[in-house]
Amino acid sequence: MASFSNFQMIHFLLIFSSYLLIPTSSQSHSHQPHNHVAFFIFGDSLLDPGNNNYINATTLNQANFTPYGETFFKYPTGRFSDGRLVIMNLLTGPTLHLVGLVLWMRSIKNVVNLNTQLRYFKKVEKHLRQKLGDEESKKLLLDAVYFISIGGNDYISPLFRNYSVFYSHKQYLDMVMGNLTVVIEDIYQKGGRKFGFVNMGPLGCLPAMKAIKLQQGSSDECLEEATVLVKLHNTVLPEVLQGLKSKLKGFKYSIFDFYTTAKERMDNPSKYGFKEAKIACCGSGPYQGLYSCGGMRGTTEYELCSNVSENMFFDSFHPTERVYQQLAELAWSGSHNVIKPYNLKQLFEHGEVVVLSSWYDSGQFKWQNIRVRHQIMDGRQYAAELEL
Repeated sequence: MASFSNFQMIHFLLIFSSYLLIPTSSQSHSHQPHNHVAFFIFGDSLLDPGNNNYINATTLNQANFTPYGETFFKYPTGRFSDGRLVIMNLLTGPTLHLVGLVLWMRSIKNVVNLNTQLRYFKKVEKHLRQKLGDEESKKLLLDAVYFISIGGNDYISPLFRNYSVFYSHKQYLDMVMGNLTVVIEDIYQKGGRKFGFVNMGPLGCLPAMKAIKLQQGSSDECLEEATVLVKLHNTVLPEVLQGLKSKLKGFKYSIFDFYTTAKERMDNPSKYGFKEAKIACCGSGPYQGLYSCGGMRGTTEYELCSNVSENMFFDSFHPTERVYQQLAELAWSGSHNVIKPYNLKQLFEHGEVVVLSSWYDSGQFKWQNIRVRHQIMDGRQYAAELEL
């Protein structure tokens, strides 16, 4: 059996960005689809559609093998779950359907930090100006919503790399928040005004973290050091955003409380339709916390549950599609106890996503056709499937 020290090589939040269009009541433009708002996503494995399939990443940073994808797609897509993730659940719900202009990013091993994502965004902004012209691209960026879900790797890495020798928790948090602030301000300078954020989930209580805690001989289930960093982050994030709001005219933000919504389901699984919230569906060892799902990460043997919909976690780090579906619904139209001061629907005002039939490859910097099957219903275009 592989040692849990291998976890220091596992960075489970994969970074990518997307560009989506959502209709609003704004005036139409000659090049843009009518009445749409752009949706730029800077994110992690809560959102990643499988970018690491196309780069030189190890299987530690990939999920393009069975049993990943078994529930919805019936084949592995590179998503770190049994099916759809947050954004795809959000955009294939009753009022929204998936479109995409995806930025390819590199794996965590050759980490694409938030500053690099910003650099790619600036390339997109430049290309939009060339394609749409200054006036239309400026309006697109001004009306857009910018959704950011990052930070998990920042708070897990110190647990394995002994960063505490050099930095206190506060110093480390200050660096993370400082980098995030710079990026927000740069996006603001390019026209960004509406931002959505996901706070840190209960990282210390993931099956992988519980397994490590058990190996350390502790009777406590959750890894407290991770929990301390997460709670500190979740306290400081709204303070930072409120500070930006006070100095950036027109700056709007919303924070989805991933910590509370996930922890509530961990503590009361049956209330939300789950039978198992501690043990992963796929993996091995205590809590199925050894990151061996699929048998492609150094340990060939693994166990797989018989009914994934009953589990909260699919593998050692990542939730099941059913969890993502519930989170997506809350992020879109939830009340102030889970997302505030606006939910995503309020940020967008109203509308449904329709297909933008192109995507952006940041490595080659070119536009390509995206393979989408769709149909027209009542004058509106719905995406039935997006093949990445």
